Order: sequence, then C-alpha cells, then structure tokens
Amino acid sequence: MKHAVLAVLLAVLAIPALPGAPAQAGPIDRACMASPRKQKSPSLCACIQRVADVALTRREQRQAARFFRDPHRAQEMRQSDNPAHEKFWLRYKAFGDLAEQNCR
Repeated sequence: MKHAVLAVLLAVLAIPALPGAPAQAGPIDRACMASPRKQKSPSLCACIQRVADVALTRREQRQAARFFRDPHRAQEMRQSDNPAHEKFWLRYKAFGDLAEQNCR
C-alpha cells in the first residue's frame, strides 16, 4: 500500500503545472501563501498542495490548513487522547514527511 501511494505521489509531483491553465489553489496552498514564513514561494506551496492532494482528504487538508494560522492547534491535536485526532495526526505526520522529502 505504501509503495502504491508513493508511486502515485511521485507521478503527481512529476506533472508540471500546465502553462496558461488556471491555478486551482487548494486549502494547503492558500494557507502556505498566507503564512508569514520567509521560505514560502508559489512553487513550494503548490508542491506541498500536490502532496496534500495525494496524502490527505479535502477535509483533512482544511484541518491541516488551520495549523498554518494557529500552530497551537496542531499541538493540541497531537496531544489529544481522541482516537480520531490520533488517526488524523498520523496521516498529517506522514503528509509532512512526504512534503519535506519532495518539496525542497
């Protein structure tokens, strides 16, 4: 299963944005670009969004986008005893690892 997800991810990341195609910024891309971090760039944020499109559901993407605005929310989620929060955190952590590996 991990190999299949990784293969799809690599295929998605290899597809460049089509010239002249309208940008469809997702929740992660928008939150990334709105963040105060100096390292952000349109290409980096778009790459992170492409990873999110493969690794997270749209609902999970919206949840993760909130972390850009309120990092404390991420800490609360990580420390929560709620099984749903734990499941989300594991998927979010895997997404973060993939984005770090592929979006430099």
